[in-house]
Amino acid sequence: MRLSSIAITLGTFGVAGALCLVAASFSVRLIEESSVVGVRAELDREALTWASVDANGLQLFVIGTAPNEAGRFQALSSAGRVVDTTRIIDEIIVNDTSNAQPPHFSVEILRNDGGVQIIGLIPSGTDRDRLITDITRLAGSDAQVSDLLEVADFENPEGWDDALRFAMSALRSLPRSKISVEANSVSVKAMTDSADARRRLETDLSRRAPEGLRLALDLSAPRPVITPFTTRFLIKENGARFDACSADSEEARGQILGAATAAGLQGKASCTIGLGVPTQRWGDAVEMGIEALAELGGESITFSNADVTLIARMGTAQNDFDRVVGELENDLPDVFELHAVLPQPPEATPEGPPEFTATLSPEGAVQLRGRLTSEVSRTTVESYARARFGSDAVYIGARLDDTLPGTWPVRVLAALEALSKLANGSVTVTPDTVSISGNTGNQRAGSEIAGLLAEKLGDAEDFNIAVVYQEKLDKSLGIPTPQECEAQIVGIIGDRKISFEPGAATLDGSAKDILDDLSELLQLCGDIPLEIQGHTDSQGRETMNQQLSQDRAQSVLDALRTRRVLTASYRARGYGEDLPIADNHTEAGREANRRIEFHLIREESEAEAEAEADTGAEAETEVDSEAVTDTQPEAGQDSEADPDTEPVEGEGQDLPQEPADTDPDAAETPDESEGPSDEQN
Repeated sequence: MRLSSIAITLGTFGVAGALCLVAASFSVRLIEESSVVGVRAELDREALTWASVDANGLQLFVIGTAPNEAGRFQALSSAGRVVDTTRIIDEIIVNDTSNAQPPHFSVEILRNDGGVQIIGLIPSGTDRDRLITDITRLAGSDAQVSDLLEVADFENPEGWDDALRFAMSALRSLPRSKISVEANSVSVKAMTDSADARRRLETDLSRRAPEGLRLALDLSAPRPVITPFTTRFLIKENGARFDACSADSEEARGQILGAATAAGLQGKASCTIGLGVPTQRWGDAVEMGIEALAELGGESITFSNADVTLIARMGTAQNDFDRVVGELENDLPDVFELHAVLPQPPEATPEGPPEFTATLSPEGAVQLRGRLTSEVSRTTVESYARARFGSDAVYIGARLDDTLPGTWPVRVLAALEALSKLANGSVTVTPDTVSISGNTGNQRAGSEIAGLLAEKLGDAEDFNIAVVYQEKLDKSLGIPTPQECEAQIVGIIGDRKISFEPGAATLDGSAKDILDDLSELLQLCGDIPLEIQGHTDSQGRETMNQQLSQDRAQSVLDALRTRRVLTASYRARGYGEDLPIADNHTEAGREANRRIEFHLIREESEAEAEAEADTGAEAETEVDSEAVTDTQPEAGQDSEADPDTEPVEGEGQDLPQEPADTDPDAAETPDESEGPSDEQN
């Protein structure tokens, strides 16, 4: 009885084990068959008839003779789309490629917070291990790097190394990106933290791209919050334009720009997509407003949140104005409130209309002129200006006029706030309008000023904006000022020397690194007025030294031009032996005098002012010393000056130019030439 129960138990386990083996065998066979069928179908779709598939358990063998490496890679990729790539065993043989055309090499790099994935086909000339090592170092020790590269036995195509090197450089600045690399081509798609960061990256990547590389950038940024949500469109005698344009979607932007084009807008216009729209029908409302403005023949329409201000052109027929405004008021969504104005000709006065003007110079100096309502108003305006622009930068020359409108102080303060958004410019306030013009480094300054004036001045007020964006003023791009560029040239050169071949104006090999470093800075500086000066020692004939210094300065200018530096505003000038910085009687002094210097080209007024200041200081010093020693004439000596006496230095004669090293901001480097000195050149 006991033996029969044990036998039954063992028999049960035996039957169960046999059933499991049968089920497992059936499952493996089912997986093998489904994998083989699926991969074969994918290979047939890709027309890879030379490839066959076999399976052994979970392993899948891709077999065949590929015509080239590209075909092999395509077959493995096709199989990888059906089954996990870890199950695929590559048993493909590639035909002799000695006479075969190289495949199309490409790499795609995907980077996010979790790590980096690199996939593609690279030539055997690319150091794969070093590439993966560089990516791992860039991603960080905690990030995962997935290497899905395939290698084909071909040399690197032309432009491949430059493109891959640039892609790796760009990857350092883009933590969330997809970079596609081909020979002579790089495509970057990435997410940035802000609109400023996007513009900064676009500028930086475009500037660093090697010559001949096709660069496609698709950088996105979170939508900004626009407040007030503003669009301002004008139709004037010189054409149609936007002072500000905001939209809540791509569809609305297309709708607005389409209406503007139909109303006469020419060229490219931008419209910022942002958050803060008062209604989902913003695009419809702006389109209606632009069409109404065009029907009236022009002037301006401003949407500021839910407030709409339409100012018709002076001289518009009253009947037409009433009809168009009535139709627009009925068609606009209920959330909008329309204020329409038909300007009347101003009354003529002997003095003309009162005005207040503020100017902001590039150096930051502010002048306030015109009329203000009261002493309290003048104190308020002056205090506000000093708070905005700096206490020492403001000069006020306004007079009081108690006949001005009651809103005059508000208009003046709004105008000063608008002026503070510019790098330089001016603003004029009259009873009818506020006009502002100038330069800025903020691409959205026009929109911000339009929104500010619409909000501060209130409904039915007119204003004119003529603001020009200049990239060199854009602080978000990190572009240094001309003075900063001049100072940075000094730091880059340091104690190094721009040297030439002995007795010639040909740059020698040691100058390459200096010029490479300078060109990188000067590309960032942009179009600045720069003089490249050549200097020699006093040995040899003066005319030969002058010509040699001119030729060497020109050689440096040509070398910078070949490095893609914008040199339209540069000039090369040789000074020969005229401006020594050391004693020409010693070898060390002559060596120091043979040099290349970089100086900003100063404005004539600035240079003359400096020269007059130096001359005046010298003359004053000499007069003071004479006053101490010659306070009384000697007995019998005439008190009047002898007409044949030499004039005092600085009076009635040209002074020699100060040595170049008196300028502390000047950038200089000696041009070292081993061998004969300039007297033998």
